[in-house]
Amino acid sequence: MNRRDFIRKAVGIGAASRFRLPLARGADYRGKLFVFVQAAGGWDPTSFCDPKTNLPGELRINNWAEAAEIRQAGNIRYAPWAANEAFFEKYYKRMLVVNGVDAQTNSHDAGIIHNWSGRIAEGYPTTTALLAAHYGSGLPMPYLSFGGYSNPAGLAVYTRLDDAQAIRGILAPEAGAPPGGKPYIRQEDLQALRAFREASAARLAAAPNLLPRAAAGRESYLAAVSREAAEGLREFAAIMPSADRLESIEEVGQWTSTLRRQAQLAVLAFRAGAAVSADLFLDGFDTHEEHDRDHVRLLANLTESVDFLWDYAEMHGLADRLVVVMGSDFGRTNFYNDNRGKDHWPIGSFIVMEKNRRWTNRVVGETDGLHLAQRIDPLTLRRDDANGVLLHPRHVHKALRRYLGVEDSPGGLQFPFADTEPVALFA
Repeated sequence: MNRRDFIRKAVGIGAASRFRLPLARGADYRGKLFVFVQAAGGWDPTSFCDPKTNLPGELRINNWAEAAEIRQAGNIRYAPWAANEAFFEKYYKRMLVVNGVDAQTNSHDAGIIHNWSGRIAEGYPTTTALLAAHYGSGLPMPYLSFGGYSNPAGLAVYTRLDDAQAIRGILAPEAGAPPGGKPYIRQEDLQALRAFREASAARLAAAPNLLPRAAAGRESYLAAVSREAAEGLREFAAIMPSADRLESIEEVGQWTSTLRRQAQLAVLAFRAGAAVSADLFLDGFDTHEEHDRDHVRLLANLTESVDFLWDYAEMHGLADRLVVVMGSDFGRTNFYNDNRGKDHWPIGSFIVMEKNRRWTNRVVGETDGLHLAQRIDPLTLRRDDANGVLLHPRHVHKALRRYLGVEDSPGGLQFPFADTEPVALFA
C-alpha cells in the first residue's frame, strides 16, 4: 500500500467512527518546533539577563559588579560574566527577555510547577505538552523529555531519551544487535508484538459508539502504531549518531551536563518527523554555597549549549522553525549568605527566542535596583505602579499559548488561564 492509499484509508476509518485521525497532518507537519530549556535549581537573573550592580548602603548583590559595568546588546542589557557576552551579542536579535516574573514561592517544588505549567498547584500540563498534543498528534513521540518537569496532564505522552543507544534498539529492533552485543528484541518476539499490535488496531478501529475519552485514547493508539509513525521512528533511529559521535557528557564543576547531547537528539527527532516539542534540562543552579564559582560554570554551559542547539538546528535546516524558551524555578537573593552562596528568591526571568520576529530584541518587565518586581501595564508594557500588574508565570504561559496558537485548542480550553490578564509580550 502506498502512502496516499494508507492516508485515504486512515481518513476513512476516522470518518466512519466519528473521531479525528490526524495522521496526514502529523506526518506532513512543517510548522514550528519547540524547545523549553529548564535551568533547574533557580538561576540568578541579576548575573544574566536582568543585571544588577551594587547600591550604596545595601548588601553586595554581585561580586562581578565591583570591577565591571553592565553591558548591552541591542536593546538587551546583560551581566559581563560567564559566557554572557558571546551569547547575547550573537542572539539578541532573536531574543525576548521577560524580567520581574514573580513565582510567588521560594519552594523548588512549587516554583518548578509554576514556571513550567503557569499554575502554582499541580494539575496543569507544561506548555511543551500542550504544544505536543496540538501539533504532534499522530507522531510517534511528539513530546520529548530529558528530565526536569514534564507533566502531560493526560494530553500527550512524553518520551524519555536518557539512553540514546537503548532508544535505538527500541526504535529499530529489526536492525540487529550492535557489534558484540545482543539484540534488544528477538525476531520471534518482534513478530509476535507486531501481530498483537495489528490485531489491537483492527479491534479498536471497529469498536462502535465509544465515549469521547475512549475515542481519544483510540485515536492516540492508532496514530502511535500506524505505518506513518513507524517510518518516523525508523528514520530517527537511522540518523541517530553512533555512541562515539554523540555529543560528549561535559564536566561542569561538581556536576555533569548532557545538555548539548539533549539538544542534538531533540533536533534529530524533529528532523525525522518523530517529535515537535522537547524539555531540555540542566541541574545545579541551587547555589547556596560558592555561588560565583558554580554559577559562572553553569551559566556558561547553559548558554553554550543553547548556542549549539541553534547551530545544530541550522545545520539540519530547522532553525527557521525553532522556538526556544529558557527559564528556571525562580531567582536568587540580592545578597550573599555566609557561605558565599545565594538563597532562594521568588523573582525570576524567562527568555523566548525565535528568528526573524518583530517582537525580539526587547525586554519586557521590570525590577528595581534590588531586584524587586515592579508593576507594568499589560498592554503598553510600561511601568505602572498604580494600576499595573505584577507578572507571574501564568502571564508568560498565557501569552505563549496565544502566540503559538494553542490557547483555544482542546487542551488549552481544558486547562485555561481564565482569570489571567493577557500581557502583550508578542505584540
